[in-house]
Amino acid sequence: MTVASPGQRLREAVEAERPLQIVGTINAYSALLAARSGFRAVYLSGAGVANASYGLPDLGITSLSDVCEDVRRITGACGLPLLVDADTGWGAAFSIARTTRELIRAGAAGMHLEDQVQAKRCGHRPGKELVPGAEMADRVRAAVDARTDPGFVIMARTDAQAVEGQARAIDRAASYVEAGADMIFAEALTTLDEYREFTRALKVPVLANITEFGRTPLFTAAELGGAGVGLVLYPLSAFRAMSRAAIAVYDTIRRDGGQQAVVAQMQTRAELYEVLGYHEYERKLDELFSRNREP
Repeated sequence: MTVASPGQRLREAVEAERPLQIVGTINAYSALLAARSGFRAVYLSGAGVANASYGLPDLGITSLSDVCEDVRRITGACGLPLLVDADTGWGAAFSIARTTRELIRAGAAGMHLEDQVQAKRCGHRPGKELVPGAEMADRVRAAVDARTDPGFVIMARTDAQAVEGQARAIDRAASYVEAGADMIFAEALTTLDEYREFTRALKVPVLANITEFGRTPLFTAAELGGAGVGLVLYPLSAFRAMSRAAIAVYDTIRRDGGQQAVVAQMQTRAELYEVLGYHEYERKLDELFSRNREP
């Protein structure tokens, strides 16, 4: 029996659920929680790696190795296909090829590359600069040529809408598809009509990034599906909520000298153990070591 690769499972999820909701998971435990909520795929954000794992802003500071470490941790714990933010690919053609192979080796189902310059910025911030469309098409070709798993998804992200306008962004996306991109990440669109224009112009699935506090309104999955969108991404929603909750707990303990006022907001030990399958591990230990005990 042939086991589907992570990339093939991501493609199957896109076909099975339209639009496919993908949630950001900053670590392995978050991925387990997302799986319990019924999601079919998860995501590792470049900002999530920079912010959560290294305490850095998302300004292209982290490396391929940094991202692969978090990819391995997530895919080692959770069986859902993982889409990974590969920024600009960490270099030119040979570096992008290495990025593709290393992410496949780490267990990723797909990656997205973007058309910003190497010194990239958050897609919802001002001051973004783009490489020429032909250079981005070369990035896509390098990734497609290097993949060792034909199912691995190569997604091209364009930040052009906020820089060059809607028409040019669609033209760029079409050229990226021609270069071999399996899907398109249309960053920082602001209306459902803009998404409709993208999806009508392209023959591959289009992803909408519904990140909070950015340029894109918080459209629902139903609204985006009606506009033809194939994937809806929520890259840092849980991380933002977790961080706000952590601040409240830290402030309470510091102020009150104890955590009594916030215990009701916490996940219980029993709930944690259920997610981790803790008691199964204990039973396995008992089974293994009971054989070595004296009768």
